[in-house]
Amino acid sequence: MSSLILTQRRDHLFEIILNRPEKRNAISWPMMTELDAAFIEVEKASGVRAVLIRAEGSGFSAGIDLTAFMDMSDRFGEGWRDNLFPLTAAYQAVLNKVERCSVPVIALLHGYCLGLGFELALACDFRIIAEGTKIGLPESRLGLIPDVGGTTRLTRLVGPARAKELVMTGRHIDLACAEQWGIANYVLPADEVLGRGEALAAEIAQAAPLAVSYAKRVIDGISDIDRGLQLESWAQAQLMRTQDFEIGVQAMLTKQQAEWKGK
Repeated sequence: MSSLILTQRRDHLFEIILNRPEKRNAISWPMMTELDAAFIEVEKASGVRAVLIRAEGSGFSAGIDLTAFMDMSDRFGEGWRDNLFPLTAAYQAVLNKVERCSVPVIALLHGYCLGLGFELALACDFRIIAEGTKIGLPESRLGLIPDVGGTTRLTRLVGPARAKELVMTGRHIDLACAEQWGIANYVLPADEVLGRGEALAAEIAQAAPLAVSYAKRVIDGISDIDRGLQLESWAQAQLMRTQDFEIGVQAMLTKQQAEWKGK
């Protein structure tokens, strides 16, 4: 593994660490490919009972690296905006691997966890959040929707009405609401987050491994995630070609208020 994603094994615990602090752990495609490789490593390892995902630096992740859009033509062809499905499918496949990991995945969030970073957290089984962390899906303020499972998985967690409110406004989610609504398993002081994650992993390790793995699959299988992901891909394919998306990206990069055109 290179330096964008770090991994380490501690007994039954496998740690995956986002390691791009100088870019606020903004997620690029190379970072996604390393995350994918890390979960392949998890599945190959014997005796792993839980995965911890955490991040170096001041926050978990600021979301997708907006400058990565400039490199999309190299990876997905010049017409990538006219046929967005391969790009969306590639990103979704990585987070699907996170969600479908055979062992429980615990996300430890601090500082900020926004956009694609929050979609990664939603793909995990548990979220333990440090007090004061900014979490949310601000894609609507870019003229887009969360299309890497965020819309679908948030709806599964909080229900359609609350998901609509959070996705449509793009606002930060109040942590008290996040805990009450089931987004957060625990909201704790920052210095207690890692210890609580380790304790939860240790408690899971006391249960029968096959029972834990099958329970995870049954609970995740109750909702139609695949259908939701297809709808996300369809919607984003339309939105990516709009003028509003271009306006939103420019506004985000220049930190100015977007003036939407509705087209």
